[in-house]
Amino acid sequence: MEAGETRRIISATDIYDISGVKLWAGNQPVSASLQRRLLDRELRQPLETSLIAEDGVSVAGLVQAVQDVLQSASPLVPVLQPHAPRLLALVGGLTLHPVAQLLLTAAQTARPAHYAHAVAAMALNGALMAADGGDDAAVRLALLSGLLHDVGEMYIDPLHGEAEADRDLDFASYQQLVVHPHVGYLLVAQLTNYPAEVARAIAEHHERLDQSGYPNALGGGKMSPQGRLLAVTEATLNALRSPYSHLLHASVALRAVPGEFDLHWVGKITKAAGAQPPQSAVLQASEIEQRLAALGDVLAGAEQRVLALAQVAQLPAMQTALALAQFLLGRLRTGWNESGLWNPAALLSADAAEVEALEDELYFRLRGVQRATLLRAGQLPEPEAGQLLALCDSLAMGA
Repeated sequence: MEAGETRRIISATDIYDISGVKLWAGNQPVSASLQRRLLDRELRQPLETSLIAEDGVSVAGLVQAVQDVLQSASPLVPVLQPHAPRLLALVGGLTLHPVAQLLLTAAQTARPAHYAHAVAAMALNGALMAADGGDDAAVRLALLSGLLHDVGEMYIDPLHGEAEADRDLDFASYQQLVVHPHVGYLLVAQLTNYPAEVARAIAEHHERLDQSGYPNALGGGKMSPQGRLLAVTEATLNALRSPYSHLLHASVALRAVPGEFDLHWVGKITKAAGAQPPQSAVLQASEIEQRLAALGDVLAGAEQRVLALAQVAQLPAMQTALALAQFLLGRLRTGWNESGLWNPAALLSADAAEVEALEDELYFRLRGVQRATLLRAGQLPEPEAGQLLALCDSLAMGA
């Protein structure tokens, strides 16, 4: 509806309600107010399939957007540049389904950061596949999967805005966010003619090989090849949204908890990060050491509190939520143990910038444990709700 205020949105076909009453003729302008009225009626076809953004996102515009990224100071440029001519040619050959074009236009108009993220994901996903020797068909699938991976976010309550762009995401926004991979899958699978691999990758882009992802906690054995790639692309871009916006942080984030991501794709990001000039830590070495000691205490305290609460929990919903918290904290413990950050002697020989990035990522993951636990619990009665909230608040305060 916001796009309709500044873009020419027209009806692609005649629009009918469920009883066969014609509500609007094809090839006619559709204003924001008319869209509102149409949404109040039960339509024969989803409204998304009946509209076109006549002056909206185009293939030529996507090519220009990728060129803009290549000419920018983005940390992605070293990954994209070796494949730039091929990427630009293949982006130029993509077909934009009207539903995809409409949603991308809405994003470009009302949520420009969302659109920029989609372009970056398209370029990075395609570049990684190209770097792996993928043929043109495989690279095109990667480009489309990256471009459309977050179309489900267009159905997040606008009150929560650019939900995923905020690493300090609150629980209310997280509740909205976790459904977007499934919504995106439904949109692409049911309303477009794109290959099934694209829809499936969209559904899986927040899944993890160790079953710690969402929305279905699939695990590696159930993830598709394109889904494994797209999960690495999305995690890379999310890490670059952090205060440490360089490839080193992305490489660290992908390796922070062993077993989450496909190492085949992680290796390509890590190799690109290693080829960049060394990064300097923002904090002093003594400050990093103090924060690491505090992180170790927070993690140990969280494990103890979850275990104590699990031993007295009676409600099945509470038990399930605490089991998830124990699993996720166990994954963080694995990352902590393998990192060696608990050993002051090891820190003396470690790269300060990498240590700083890993410390930031593990704190970020603690906030994720808090949100996932609350979501799994659902609505609990008192006193259980208060007990779980106190536990989760302690994780957020520590983070």
